[in-house]
Amino acid sequence: MYATSLGDGAELRPLEVWHAEELLANIDRGREFIGRHVGLPDVIEDLAGARAYLRSYAEKRAADGGSLHGVRLDGRLVGGLLFRVWDTPSGVCEAGCWLEPAAAGQGLVTRGMRVLLDWAFDERGMHRVEWHASPANGASINVARRLGMTRDGVLRENHPHRGVRTDTEVWSVLAPEWRAVRARTAPDDH
Repeated sequence: MYATSLGDGAELRPLEVWHAEELLANIDRGREFIGRHVGLPDVIEDLAGARAYLRSYAEKRAADGGSLHGVRLDGRLVGGLLFRVWDTPSGVCEAGCWLEPAAAGQGLVTRGMRVLLDWAFDERGMHRVEWHASPANGASINVARRLGMTRDGVLRENHPHRGVRTDTEVWSVLAPEWRAVRARTAPDDH
């Protein structure tokens, strides 16, 4: 299976159904940290949940409707990057991520998303990549900024998260903007 180096012992690889135990261990190490802003730990509560989540992305990939990629640091799964929504006819997709706490702050999401944005725009011909984040998730918003995204607006109280209605900031980058960002951004920018 392919692996793309992100430097400093980090790499990006597809996540497959047979990675369920590894995914569950990753979520367990970061359950509270990850769950502050995203519902993934509520979906992956056990091995069956991890398998079902991975299976759903295998089905999305087969239908050209999304994809899931593991972020590994020194061989250990520490998080993931995904295209949650992928609409080839419209040229619009939505990217996202999660990391366990020990991997945060090392630029892994930014470096990995650069690889995936290059692929989305250059290989697949997408026109717009969106990034949705809770306004309280400063780390995720900072990734959007580092990727040259523009804040499109806020969807007010659109998302129920653990019993509380939360806002969602929508950020995006268009293909010509990405090419300009890529031309002026150093590959090791954290």
